[in-house]
Amino acid sequence: MSRNSQSTPEPWMFDPVDSTDYSAVIAPERYGKRADLFDPLISETHQHFWDPSDPAYIDFGTPFDLENRTVLPMELVPELRTAVADRLDEKQRIAFANQSARWWISSVLHGEQGALSLSAGLCHVFDNLGAVEYAANQAREEARHVTAFARYIKARWGTPLPASRTLGALLGGIVASSEVYQKIIGMQLLVEGLGMGIFATFHSKANDPLLVRLAQLVMTDEAFHHKFGKLWSKAAVPAMSAEERDRAEDWAAQCFQALMFNMMHAREKQAVYSQFGMDWEWVRDAMKESYTSASRREEMRDSTNVFRVLTKTLLNAGIITSRTRDVYAAWVDLKELSEEDEGLIAEPIAESGLALLREINSTRPVRHKTAVAAAE
Repeated sequence: MSRNSQSTPEPWMFDPVDSTDYSAVIAPERYGKRADLFDPLISETHQHFWDPSDPAYIDFGTPFDLENRTVLPMELVPELRTAVADRLDEKQRIAFANQSARWWISSVLHGEQGALSLSAGLCHVFDNLGAVEYAANQAREEARHVTAFARYIKARWGTPLPASRTLGALLGGIVASSEVYQKIIGMQLLVEGLGMGIFATFHSKANDPLLVRLAQLVMTDEAFHHKFGKLWSKAAVPAMSAEERDRAEDWAAQCFQALMFNMMHAREKQAVYSQFGMDWEWVRDAMKESYTSASRREEMRDSTNVFRVLTKTLLNAGIITSRTRDVYAAWVDLKELSEEDEGLIAEPIAESGLALLREINSTRPVRHKTAVAAAE
């Protein structure tokens, strides 16, 4: 069977090209390196097309009473289970919860920008043209996520909050890395795994119907991005040398710990606390008393918990072995995870979203055809 007719994942399908030497990029023999493995993901792109500027898909003019209602339930705001809540009246607690939601959704926006930058960069890294074409497709889809979340934040709060130190460092490190495994594990498994958990939480628990709709639309794309990560893990992880595999596993565990211990740290949310005249160190101390490791472990029993979904993603990808098992087992029951279906909680939501898009796209005229005709 020739390379061009391959239908199973092989390690060479993810080989890098020396993009610093452009003669390698335009070498004649490279153009024959195109596996059909990625064709189903590429050809199905039209099935999950949606336009964030078209109200037929999502209407960012949908109103929401931020003064009296919370975008996300208050129980999802850990600070409000501590002495922080005692310093706020009812209206201020609503405002605090909504600023916390703004912080989370801003983090998602920054993550989507990281995914866009990485996907575009992978177009210059992969040797295989099928993988290059897939990466270009993903870049297009991540670009609409950036647009969509930017428009949502503008509609609700005007501007996003800055990226936290931990998230900014992780995204910057992944995009700048010269190691392909760090790019794919970092984005397609770590960041996408976190994203699938966050979007599932938004979809199942948000009080704002606009955010529920946005989460579902984004998940129709992310489900395909997640499949690419699964293809890579099936092909590349078993083919790694023991040394390479250990490096990849250790790096994933370090990233997990950095996110787990720092992303929810009070230091990361100073942009929220300053609006209410609170010192982040005081909030940190208040949270230590009420928001304990035991309470976090209990939260991770929820199937939509972002770190549970992330752990399941890494476990299914073969990135967790006995070497790093204890890192994750301290927070979640890995035996229970391994016995669950491999599918993520977000997948049924994405499937229902695809059905919705098929219905819209079957009758929807091209929104910008008038502008296109004028340009012609």
